[in-house]
Parts: sequence; C-alpha cells; structure tokens
Amino acid sequence: MTKFSRKQVLAGGASLVAAPLAKAVWPDAAQAEESATHLGHNHPALGHAAMVHDHVPAPGGPNDLDHLLEPPASLPHKPGRLREYEVAAIDRRIEVAQGVFFEAWTYNGSVPGPVIRATEDDLLRVNFVNHGSHPHTIHFHGIHPAAMDGVFEVVAPGDSFTYEFPAKPAGMQLYHCHATPLKKHIHKGLYGAFIIDPKKPRPPAQEVVMVMNGFDTDGDGENNFYTVNGKAFYYARYPIPVRRSQTVRIYLANLTEFDLMNSFHLHGEFFRYYPTGTGDQFEYTDTVVQTQGQRGIIEIDFTHTGLFMFHAHQSEFAELGWMGFFDVRD
Repeated sequence: MTKFSRKQVLAGGASLVAAPLAKAVWPDAAQAEESATHLGHNHPALGHAAMVHDHVPAPGGPNDLDHLLEPPASLPHKPGRLREYEVAAIDRRIEVAQGVFFEAWTYNGSVPGPVIRATEDDLLRVNFVNHGSHPHTIHFHGIHPAAMDGVFEVVAPGDSFTYEFPAKPAGMQLYHCHATPLKKHIHKGLYGAFIIDPKKPRPPAQEVVMVMNGFDTDGDGENNFYTVNGKAFYYARYPIPVRRSQTVRIYLANLTEFDLMNSFHLHGEFFRYYPTGTGDQFEYTDTVVQTQGQRGIIEIDFTHTGLFMFHAHQSEFAELGWMGFFDVRD
C-alpha cells in the first residue's frame, strides 16, 4: 500500500487529476503514465473529457455502489408497523481510490453503512451486533427515548443491543457511532443515511442517496480523498443514469470529518433544496453547503439531456475525488 499526502495528488492541478493519482498509486512510472493516458493513448493534457467513463481512475465495478445509491422502497403510512434491520460493526479494509486502501470501521462492511428507511410512526427496530475490535454504538438523529440515543449503551466487541423506537420526524436523517473518541469513530466510517418518509407520500421520483465523506489515508488528521458513497471519482467513471421526464430526488448528507463543511454543486440546472427535508419550504439554487452532520433533500427536474457534472464547490475536494455526472436521457 503506497502512502502519499493529498499535496502529492494535487500536484498536477485540476486538469491533470488522473495522472498524479496514477503516479502516486503505481510505483512504476511507465505503468503510471500508461494508465493516466488511458491505455497508451497520448493526451498532452488530460482535461474535462478525460474525467468521464473509462478515463477515470476510480475503483470498483459499475454496480458496486447500487446498494448505497438506491434506497429501500418507501411504504405508505401505517402507524405501528415494524421496520426491522440487522446492522453489524465490522473492521474491514476498503479501497477508497484506485489502488488506495483504508483500514475502516464499518456498518455491514461498507462506508457509508446501509441506508435505513422507515415511514413516520413505523416502529423502527435495529438489531446491532459488534463484530469489530472496539466498543461501538449507533446514534440516530431524530426523536427517540434517552435509552435509545446511542450514547450510554456502549456495545463491547462481541456484544449486541437492540434499538427500538417510533420513527419521527419525517425528513432526511442520519446515524453514526457515538463512542469516544467520536471524531475517530466517524472518520473511520461508522455512519449512514436514515430516511423517514412523511405520512403523506412525496411525489414520485427517481430517488438516490448521496453521503459526502472524506478519508485520511496517511493518518495526519487531514483528508486525502473526498467521495460520495465511499469511492473517489466513482460517479465520474460510472455516471448515474436519470430520465429528463422524471424528478430526481437526492437524499444528501455530510459526514465529512476533519473539514468544517462540504458542498454540492450541479452544472447546467437549478434544483429545489429542502433543508433536513422536514418541511415544504425550499431554496431554488444550484449549490448548497452543509456543515458536519447537516443534511437535506434535493429535487431536480432536468431541462436538457446529456452529461451534467456534479461536485463539491470546494475545488480541492473535487480534485481529490468528490465529483461525478448525471447521464440525463429521454
């Protein structure tokens, strides 16, 4: 595993993202240059076109993140209905950028953890078992009894705990470990999206989940890579297909540790942004900023077809992996 600082990755500038990453990951310069120039095709400067599809140095296959991008189906309001989930803390080595690995603490083996979804007034039951090497908990944002808050009921390795409470309020919530030191447990990967649907269903839409995060791969307290759903540049290599005729609804959350804020910017379109997703009031914009633990719901009605970029509007975050595309089709 090659160690390098984020300054090394950024050394080539925004237009040369692929080449510095390849050279940092692969020790053989010739192999790095071949990979950075897309299998031997000589590009004097790798620009915008080089950062789409197969030109992108992103790990994984085309469906690897579907379970994190696509939330479970919503269900109609039915007070008292049981929604039950099994969640396990697992230590796992994950690939966060091409050839770059991170010793993560995970929920169910991925960073972020699984999307948990319920409808307001469902009885949510989460059976949690700690298969990891450190004590962990799950703290859910929302309304629940103190005994279900994930602060005092610390679960030792090998032990388990069941969280159970009525799901409310409706909106885009999140969950994360609340064992101390808190910033380490979150930075190592113990967090995920928690969607609570309203009693009156939202209008039909293509729904996706985006959890913004970062990874400190060299242990200096500074993120080397930034991602959505855990893999740098993933949605640039595998753009998200959407339809122009259908609203795209994004459940967006920021779980980036070591940085005070993160952001989402969409090219070529404006969208409705509902802070926390708890009400009907929205801002009409193309850029939103979220601080740590903040979240909201975005709704997009695309006007045109084609590839439309989305990325953090902190340019450095985009250069270090937090960027992708929607492939808008009729």
